[in-house]
Amino acid sequence: MKIAMMTNNYKPFIGGVPISVERLAAGLRKMGHHVVVFAPYYEEQEEEENEVRFKVFFRRKSDGFSVPNSFDPKIERRFCEEDFDLIHVHHPMMIGDTARYLSWKYHVPLVFTYHTRYEQYLHYVGLSAFKGVMPFYLKKCMKSCDMVFAPTPLMKDYLEAVGIKSRVRVLPTGLLGDSFHPDEERSLRLRRELAGEKKYLFCTVARLAKEKNLEFLLQSMKIFKERHGSGFRLALIGEGPEKTELEKAVKRLGLENETVFVGKTPNQEIKNYCHAADAFLFSSLSETQGIVLLEAMAAGTPVIAVKATGVSDVVVNGKNGYMTEVSETEFAEKVMDVLDKKELKILSRGARQTAEQYKSGEIAGRASAAYAEAIMLRQIKEASRHNHRNQDVVYL
Repeated sequence: MKIAMMTNNYKPFIGGVPISVERLAAGLRKMGHHVVVFAPYYEEQEEEENEVRFKVFFRRKSDGFSVPNSFDPKIERRFCEEDFDLIHVHHPMMIGDTARYLSWKYHVPLVFTYHTRYEQYLHYVGLSAFKGVMPFYLKKCMKSCDMVFAPTPLMKDYLEAVGIKSRVRVLPTGLLGDSFHPDEERSLRLRRELAGEKKYLFCTVARLAKEKNLEFLLQSMKIFKERHGSGFRLALIGEGPEKTELEKAVKRLGLENETVFVGKTPNQEIKNYCHAADAFLFSSLSETQGIVLLEAMAAGTPVIAVKATGVSDVVVNGKNGYMTEVSETEFAEKVMDVLDKKELKILSRGARQTAEQYKSGEIAGRASAAYAEAIMLRQIKEASRHNHRNQDVVYL
């Protein structure tokens, strides 16, 4: 099968969608499918086979956010050369517009992955005023798709509940095999570097932005310190526009000696940071899947997370970690509960068992089957339209 994979951001940009696209493309290629990734150009990118890098209108230096030229002529030129069987687009806007146009013009089946609550990210492009319009726009976009992928069962239920008529299937982001094999020596060094003389090490991986709810996490750590002492360190892994504000919050809360800003970290290193930590802490309320939760679990690290969409499908209380309500006190106490040695061992084992269900090879197999279904649905739709046209001609 020839698949056109289209995205508004891709490696070396670090984020959930680039990770999802890269892993899915790799898994599908291992199965023998021909996959071409259409993605924006980055100055620091490495040239790879079966990629089409198109121009960008604008790129913000602070965080790498870009506005791609999704109608760069090279996109349609390469699209026509390949004679694709299916388009899989990962964003509804910009490259999403291109994907719908190509699907319509060349009668190619179209599938779309609903990766995130897009209305929560409009402020990055100065479109906050359109937050109320976004659900209607997304409905219109998805109406033109032969199939929509939701990363979790809860997100599938949500899409169907808000009236998405296209067929919805669950397709999470998969985990690479090496996610389950952290470098023990590297993890030990990281623990010594980050924890120092502290007894416990916690970590989180997140874009340093408002929607990740990191101030809640810091408030929880303040309560943890007041009740259980300062024998811990929290490693905040990631970059983002709120870094300065979060650094101020750390000082205001008296957590300077308990917090480390690690900064931008290569994806392949995340497993080592997670394995070095006693627990992975997650405060985001905006995830549709939360791939970093699974990365942590694959490394054998229990998770404490705020109950939210994308978390409830993965975290099972008492098996691989704990979920809490949006309560700093409850969150702080659950962190302490996990640190019991016997509990930690049970949760670590359960975390790995959960992650095993998300290996990228299995996810690619599910995608391949869904693609075949989407192609069949498009064929049925086209045949139905053709029959209606013929009936109209006979009637006239």
